[in-house]
Amino acid sequence: MEATEKRHLLDARLGVRSYTGSLWQDGTGWIPLPGPGLDLQVITTQSNHYCHAQKGPGSHCDPQKEKARRQLYVASAICLVFMIGEVIEILGALLSVLSIWVVTGVLVYLAVERLISGDYEIEGGTMLITSGCAVAVNIIMGLTLHQSGHGHSHGASQQQENPSVRAAFIHVIGDFLQSLGVLVAAYIVYFKPEYKYVDPICTFLFSILVLGTTLTILRDVILVLMEGTPKGVDFTAVRDLLLSVEGVEALHSLHIWALTVTQPVLSVHIAIARNADAQEVLKVASAQLQGKFHFHTMTIQIEDYSEDMKDCQACQGPSD
Repeated sequence: MEATEKRHLLDARLGVRSYTGSLWQDGTGWIPLPGPGLDLQVITTQSNHYCHAQKGPGSHCDPQKEKARRQLYVASAICLVFMIGEVIEILGALLSVLSIWVVTGVLVYLAVERLISGDYEIEGGTMLITSGCAVAVNIIMGLTLHQSGHGHSHGASQQQENPSVRAAFIHVIGDFLQSLGVLVAAYIVYFKPEYKYVDPICTFLFSILVLGTTLTILRDVILVLMEGTPKGVDFTAVRDLLLSVEGVEALHSLHIWALTVTQPVLSVHIAIARNADAQEVLKVASAQLQGKFHFHTMTIQIEDYSEDMKDCQACQGPSD
């Protein structure tokens, strides 16, 4: 080993060393020093929290933060599940209606084709048996859905059945009407084979009835998807009710929409007099709204009334 002028430990303090000379061995090789006669002081420190010293910046682990993060993940997952459920409820009803229209369109197309060609034969007996069984099955399904849809109303006049159940019930009614039309046509054709054109004509008539029965459920679905004002809730009536509450001077940002067919939602800002009790106003307004309109969720913000609200365009509600 080359001779190297080296001076060992000068200071007895832990972690402090000083070397003098032209070379310094660090365990992996010889490193040239800046110059002869210069001191290179290597200072090492020890930490009482050695495990944290090994972690990079931002990697500090706080058990409480980890627990809060897990709770937020769980809450977000639950909210997502409920949101999917609400969407499926409405979209399921919409798909049910659209499926009825598709089936009706196919039947109308086949009926038109039969009338144009005139070259078709109908087995009256087979048609009569098949349509009779279909009518019986649809009656049973319709009664089942009708009872399940009204079995939990508890006499509430505002209560409406689930839109998916309504759509399924409408679907069954549509199938029933079509089967009934086939049954009538089969009865005529069975006894009067020369009147076979009655079959496509009955298809036209009952298809119109089927489309008419789906319009109400389609209207409800579009109302929810477009966040329209729910049925049975009048905007002006809600506004007048809130203004009639003692202590309320004005209101603005009144929004009413349908979260689902059976869940109307409201949000509003209420301006009250300075001497009014905010909690009492909130309690009375909430009770009256819930008692008359049966809102599923209400968000009411209380604020002090200002004279500037009379001329503020943003504070003015929609005109009648």
